[in-house]
Amino acid sequence: MEFSPLSVILLLISLFGAERAEAQNYPYLSVQPHGPQIFSGETVTLTCVLPGQIVTDWRYHWYSNNIHLNSSDKHDYIIPNIKTHQSSTYRCCWYYKYAEGHYGCSADVILTVIERPRASLILALTGQIFSGETVTLTCDIKALTDTQWRYSWYKDDGENPVYSSDWEKQSVSVRESDSGKYTCKGQRRSDSQRSEISDAVTLTVSALPRATLTVEPDSTVFTGESVTLKCEIDTLDGWTYQWKKQNNLHGWSAVSQSVSHTVNSNTVTISGDAVVNRDQYWCRGERHDRPNSSQYSNSVTLSVTALPRATLTVEPDSTVFTGESVTLKCEIQSYSNWRYQWYKGSRRTAVSQSQLNFFTFISSAADQGQYWCRGERAGRPTSSQESNRVYLSVKETPKPELTSSFKGAALIGNPVTLYCELDQSAGWRFYWSKHSQTPESETTTGTHSYTIRSVSVSDGGQYWCRAGRGNPVYYTQYSDALWVNVTGNPKATVSIKPDNQVFRGETVTLRCDIQGSGDTQWTYSWNKNDHPVYPHITTQEISISFIVESDSGKYTCRGERRSDSQRSEISDAVTLTVSAEAQAVLSVSPQSWLTEGDSVTLSCEVRGSSIGWTFSWYRAVPYRQGLTQIKDSRGYFIHCVELISDSSRGSGTNYTLSPAALHHTGVYMCRAERGDPAYHTQSSNPHPLWITGLSPPASLTISPSRSQHFYLDSLSLSCKGQSNSTGWKVRRYTQSVSDCSPSWGSVTGSTCNISFLSTSHTGVYWCESESGGSSSPVNITVHSGAVILDNPVHPVTEGDPLTLRCLYRHTKPSDLTADFYKDGSFLQNQTTGEMTIHTVSKSDEGLYHCKLPEGGESPQSWVSVRGFSVSTGSAADSSLSLVGVCVGVSLTLLFIIVLILLWFYKSNKGNQQNNNQTQPEQSQRGSGAEVSQCGYTPLEAGSAHIYDAVEQANEAADTPSDVTYSEIIISKKKAKNRGKEISAQSSQMDTIYSILQSDKATDSAAGSSDVTYAEIELKKKKKPKEKKEKVSVNADTVYSEVQQNTDRGHVSGLGESAYFIN
Repeated sequence: MEFSPLSVILLLISLFGAERAEAQNYPYLSVQPHGPQIFSGETVTLTCVLPGQIVTDWRYHWYSNNIHLNSSDKHDYIIPNIKTHQSSTYRCCWYYKYAEGHYGCSADVILTVIERPRASLILALTGQIFSGETVTLTCDIKALTDTQWRYSWYKDDGENPVYSSDWEKQSVSVRESDSGKYTCKGQRRSDSQRSEISDAVTLTVSALPRATLTVEPDSTVFTGESVTLKCEIDTLDGWTYQWKKQNNLHGWSAVSQSVSHTVNSNTVTISGDAVVNRDQYWCRGERHDRPNSSQYSNSVTLSVTALPRATLTVEPDSTVFTGESVTLKCEIQSYSNWRYQWYKGSRRTAVSQSQLNFFTFISSAADQGQYWCRGERAGRPTSSQESNRVYLSVKETPKPELTSSFKGAALIGNPVTLYCELDQSAGWRFYWSKHSQTPESETTTGTHSYTIRSVSVSDGGQYWCRAGRGNPVYYTQYSDALWVNVTGNPKATVSIKPDNQVFRGETVTLRCDIQGSGDTQWTYSWNKNDHPVYPHITTQEISISFIVESDSGKYTCRGERRSDSQRSEISDAVTLTVSAEAQAVLSVSPQSWLTEGDSVTLSCEVRGSSIGWTFSWYRAVPYRQGLTQIKDSRGYFIHCVELISDSSRGSGTNYTLSPAALHHTGVYMCRAERGDPAYHTQSSNPHPLWITGLSPPASLTISPSRSQHFYLDSLSLSCKGQSNSTGWKVRRYTQSVSDCSPSWGSVTGSTCNISFLSTSHTGVYWCESESGGSSSPVNITVHSGAVILDNPVHPVTEGDPLTLRCLYRHTKPSDLTADFYKDGSFLQNQTTGEMTIHTVSKSDEGLYHCKLPEGGESPQSWVSVRGFSVSTGSAADSSLSLVGVCVGVSLTLLFIIVLILLWFYKSNKGNQQNNNQTQPEQSQRGSGAEVSQCGYTPLEAGSAHIYDAVEQANEAADTPSDVTYSEIIISKKKAKNRGKEISAQSSQMDTIYSILQSDKATDSAAGSSDVTYAEIELKKKKKPKEKKEKVSVNADTVYSEVQQNTDRGHVSGLGESAYFIN
């Protein structure tokens, strides 16, 4: 037979492993449970133990008395519910699964199986068992007396033992709840084998006999009564008795024979003086046989009740009068069948006794004294307590005193109460009479007062009273007479400060005045909506310090005279209305956009109220620390304001600026206050004032120069000062006043640049210096749409041309057609996209906008027209030195002007006004130039100030003109044959101004003219053959503005221009 090399190697390994196993501890057979005997019914486990071997490498064979029982890969063999006939010798053999010839067998193990022993339960106590007795339960296992057991007792077939012990006896003090069927069994300590459970034994536990405690006559006893307690036990005999009591002072204690307690077999008698309220008693029986004692009895609590109390009363009163009937009445509320006894003084002998509880007698002086009574009866209680003591006083017939509720005269309509006063008033009825009544018609009352609900004049008069009581009636004497005087009732009046219309948070004072009350002291009561709110106030005024809307209502008051509670008439109702917080409202008259020198009035009023307010005026300024901040209802900052220093210019509700100056440009607010402490309204709505200057100290230049701009375009605003003011900066008003800052623009010197315009930049802009100087304001509108209107940012001078253009954001079409509107009404359609008004007048002022057919509409913009004024020449005031130079250079020109003015003066005699109208036309024809109408007022003789303009034709559109003013003094003529001074209109000479203006195409952006003034004295001619007299009248001064064709201020020759003087 051939073997492969691998087979040989495996065989060698197996042999080597077998040799190693034989070298280990020899295998053996274990038995569980382990013991000399095994009880039938137990489960026996045989285990083949191979020390050091892997159990699963072997196969096991089991033998009993050398008879093969079983073969298995498991190393244990289980015999369930073993029987006695299975007693035998057992062994196991094992075979190695992976090599033949390797096996072994254990030594024989002898199993001895015996019958399971049975336990027996024995009760040591026989007969009836009572609660509290000790019972011994013995668990006896007869077989295997040498075995050590652990015993367990069970009740009513329970799974868990009620007692367990290593001893076979268990002693228990039983109660009725221990009654039941008991069993026991044992468990061998060595191997936990159990015996058979014993047969059940019934344990019956009876309650101990109960003692019953009774009391005679009752557990509730009267003071002084004795009590007998009796203890009874119905079952068995041979009892002796024990007594116990408990009280609040000493706790539990045994009761035995004593002076106060008499013990007799099963009774105890407690004497009357030893009975204590709320003492508790128990009893128990004891005997020599089983049971040795009874249960404790029920408890008895003694309640000690006082004897019924007698009550003594006297009718009609304890104070009576001689000859008056007196009744003594003895009353006992509980029980019946009383016999009554009356006693006087300290004597124990009754002065009267009767089945009736009263006795009556006619009083005399001898009956005066102290009385008391008591009752007696046959049953329990046999007597009552003694009654209270009553002292009976017997006096002579009394005389009442008549008084009234008022002091002085009674007021009509008030209640009046009369009082009939007696020192003894019990049981009396009162009788009232008046001087106009007979005794038979007396008025009777049950009380000592008589009230007239609403007194009138007829109730005045003399009154008496008397009292009576009993049957027959016992009368007092009549009182002295009392006079009642009735007079008129004053009326209360309500006044409210500061006003009937107030606001939440104000302090309101209500005042109640009593008309014609003199020096009377009053207490005041207030009603609101006919319900009392402030009763019995000692002062005329009440203040509500923080009034709210719920305080609104109709208030009335009335006074109550402190001396006698007489009340005035109630006042008429005055309505108090409480509104939400007061709001100041600011308005401007005549308008917000003004020209320097105009008059404007700011009016502040409180909505819904006009009484008692004083006003403060504020101006909005850029935010600075420490200034007053105005916030909205949500607490967000809106404006920063400062109090106007010259607010004294405000009179009442108005603050007037006259004349308005450039530095008045700004946003104004007002607030009102009244009361003490002061109540302040909410600040008013902000209201701007925009003042346009004729010669402002600074100008605001806008680039691009228009008032409307496209969204996201750029804008430059520059301040240029013309005076000594320094620190010019751009300021604006949108939602609030602010200086140019990184939040909305960038600052470079006096220039503010806005790179990307948004609609939030819409507002009014102006320049302001550190010293308070201002430029004229400019209105800027930023439009997010496609169309805007190009219109001038500054006011247009009356007589100048005005051009409006419609601008389109996107690429312009070749033919831009636009519709122009003024104040919402269509003006004209222009195909060029622009509209020109050649000569602007005040009527052209208004709101303009335009529309494009392609779609889009511009916002509206206000075009302001400024009338011509001589103040336009005031700019030359700053260049007086230049004027002097011009006068020196133009002497020849001035001489010609004098000649022309003389000619003008002569030609205008008679009908000065007509020549004023025709002369410009002749001058224009003579010059051959086209002269535009300036719109200036023509010269009029006798006017206070006469202005006229003469324009010289010139095509130099961008060249500024020099203007020369000449002052001409004109002497007056004397009237013929009178020698008096003659004046055309007035006694004083008038001043005439004449402007000589070169006819140039002026541009609104051109510079200002150079102006020269010259004074010329004109003397009046005297009539021939009259004595020369010096003319004493004041000379008129005539100013003539001569505008030359100059180049940058240089004076040109006279031959280059023609001048026309009116």
